[in-house]
Amino acid sequence: MAESLPIARAFLGWWRDSARRLGPWRTLVRLGAGMGDLLLDLTPARRRLRYGDLEFDWEYGVNTSWANPSLSTRLRELFAGRQYMPTDPELFRAAIGGLGIDYPQFTFLDLGSGKGRALLLASEFGFRRIVGVELLPELHRVAQANLGRFQGGVHGRRIELWCGDARQFCIPEEPLVVFLFDPFPEHILEQVMLRLEQSWRKFPRKLFVVYQNPISEHVLSGAVWLRRRSGDVRVAVYEANAGADALR
Repeated sequence: MAESLPIARAFLGWWRDSARRLGPWRTLVRLGAGMGDLLLDLTPARRRLRYGDLEFDWEYGVNTSWANPSLSTRLRELFAGRQYMPTDPELFRAAIGGLGIDYPQFTFLDLGSGKGRALLLASEFGFRRIVGVELLPELHRVAQANLGRFQGGVHGRRIELWCGDARQFCIPEEPLVVFLFDPFPEHILEQVMLRLEQSWRKFPRKLFVVYQNPISEHVLSGAVWLRRRSGDVRVAVYEANAGADALR
């Protein structure tokens, strides 16, 4: 019974938000489509596909893949609007390594950190701090366990985990590399980016946004305080525009 209560709250919150934005009928259609995808994910063929990204877990003794989500986790992902997927290690290393910054001067912030794979990979770069923000408690707990099991070591850098809504997270007032693996529906991404902008305008500083699977990239490209530094269909990199004060 205790497990069902958070799912019920997640559903009610999702329904209220979606019905307000889209109306009850379109919300019902979205729910039906989401439940159909969930049922497909439970088939043996789709479940086998999830085991294609286990090399990182085998090498480092952790559990960061998408191979074994519980039904309750999948339901909460449905109501959160996005499904957990771990980043590809080589793509991540290329994107973060390509920044060419003085990494010990920066904090790495992963919004929608899931089981923590990106956080573990970020520890290779010597960031001053590494912070993960995850909405779903069950993924947050797995990330906590992974920190203790990571056989690659954390290279002397502390990894901090925060469980909650990214829209309520207190953004660090220091140079930032913000990592997004398509963690939010578009309307939530807009709110998160607005909070980042407000933080940056209050405390101007070096700030980069690395957006993997950038299906809502127009949210970033339309922000006058950001300029696109590089990117392709897999990952886009943006940098805070030092001259944006005149473009409020």
